[in-house]
Amino acid sequence: MRSDTFAAVTPTIAIREDSFEASTASSAQHLCLEMGRDRFRFCVVDPSTRTCFWLEDYTFPSLLTENLLLPSLQSIYQDHPVLQNGFWKSVTVSVNSPAFTLVPSRLYRKEYASHYLQLMRGSALPSSEHALAFVHAREGFHSVFTIENALTDWLAATYPLQQIRLIHQSSALLQASAALDASLPEQQNLYLYFEEENVTIIYRRNRALRFCNRFAFKNTNDLVYYILYVIHELKTDPKQIQAVLLGEITPFAETYGALERFLPRMSFGATLPGLQLTPAFEDVPEHRYLSLMGNTIVE
Repeated sequence: MRSDTFAAVTPTIAIREDSFEASTASSAQHLCLEMGRDRFRFCVVDPSTRTCFWLEDYTFPSLLTENLLLPSLQSIYQDHPVLQNGFWKSVTVSVNSPAFTLVPSRLYRKEYASHYLQLMRGSALPSSEHALAFVHAREGFHSVFTIENALTDWLAATYPLQQIRLIHQSSALLQASAALDASLPEQQNLYLYFEEENVTIIYRRNRALRFCNRFAFKNTNDLVYYILYVIHELKTDPKQIQAVLLGEITPFAETYGALERFLPRMSFGATLPGLQLTPAFEDVPEHRYLSLMGNTIVE
């Protein structure tokens, strides 16, 4: 594949506050990155005011040779006015992949990290990947996930003077859902984060995490089945539960209409408490980028 094919990668969404000069991006700001085989997103946040003023979203077409992530990232980073800055107050990278599991901290052993994932996947990790863990200290568990060796090497070379915080996308969502949960009056809330062919389901009862998993689906019927199955296994009534919709879903989607029949108490998620969005975000639904915004929360 020719390199100029990757050079054509441009953002599908670009939100940039006019008053912000890209050249001033510096060690005073927080850089949040979300990376997956078919997508890359990032935003810049001023931690002193908790203001997000820059966001870009890239989607990689499947024609790009099995969705090779690194060549696409290298193309995006080349001469980028913000991403080329080598030093930030902090850098958080969330990995968007299906391979993750949650382990109670009292049972977690670092030397068994890859074995936890092997049990989840049903096979050993390939030599091109390794296991990492992120501690959710407040909730008492470790999130264990895989990352490609080449990606960690590239990140280390790109930000050689930074200590990079590596987490799984589900950890960003768990942090975000905990923040949203604290602001809701309901005591049992089901958070549904939608992507094109995946849904992450998070259930919190009395502010405590009770369930988290990710499901791949091909059609709306499969999606509804997975969600109702989870609710049934949790032994709760779908009519009593508050469902909070996040990610890539709108009131006009087929998915929304199907779920509305079974989940009468549905609402769209809001911006994270305390996080400010500049006027440039006016046309973006508040629930759209919750996984990315969850990276701004540091336990």
